[in-house]
Amino acid sequence: MNSVCVYCGSAFGRDPAYLAAATATGAAIAGAGLTLVYGGARVGLMGAVADAALAGGGRVVGVMPRDLVDREIAHPGLSKLHIVNSMHERKWRMAELADAFLSLPGGAGTLEEMFEQWTWAQLGFHAKPSGFLDVGGYFGPLREMIARMVDAGFLAPAYADMLIYAAEPDEALEAFARYTPPAPKWGGPPARDSD
Repeated sequence: MNSVCVYCGSAFGRDPAYLAAATATGAAIAGAGLTLVYGGARVGLMGAVADAALAGGGRVVGVMPRDLVDREIAHPGLSKLHIVNSMHERKWRMAELADAFLSLPGGAGTLEEMFEQWTWAQLGFHAKPSGFLDVGGYFGPLREMIARMVDAGFLAPAYADMLIYAAEPDEALEAFARYTPPAPKWGGPPARDSD
């Protein structure tokens, strides 16, 4: 594993623990010698995770659509900023650049990005791990909803078990390093990691 994509809020949220977790995540990624891949913003938790990784001497790669760059929310100090034409291209490029996906607290965009990667992994489009940094139980209701999907027969237990939940960034990185993907939903061998 060489890089971790972090999805998180473009706001700070109300609990100071969210900012502390973003800072700890950026520091942990840099400390592990990994590249941080993220949405490229200087605002909210997104900016905080990037700042912490940069402060720790890490490489930070952002991906942002041109219209958001034009609104001046791009982080000015990144190792590399990929400017793309659309949100779809942004997500695709981030997926190409990353070896794992970690969600911190955030809103609709955070969940949408993570659920897309989780879906792609179920279908065998990639074999990369996905997980949540569960700060203060933020993702507890989501975890319950995923268990309900299993109970209702819409999700196989193996695909629920793909998701990693961690209380600390180092715990998430260690779980990513040990991850073994299940067989894809519609048969065939698991996708190869893109190392």
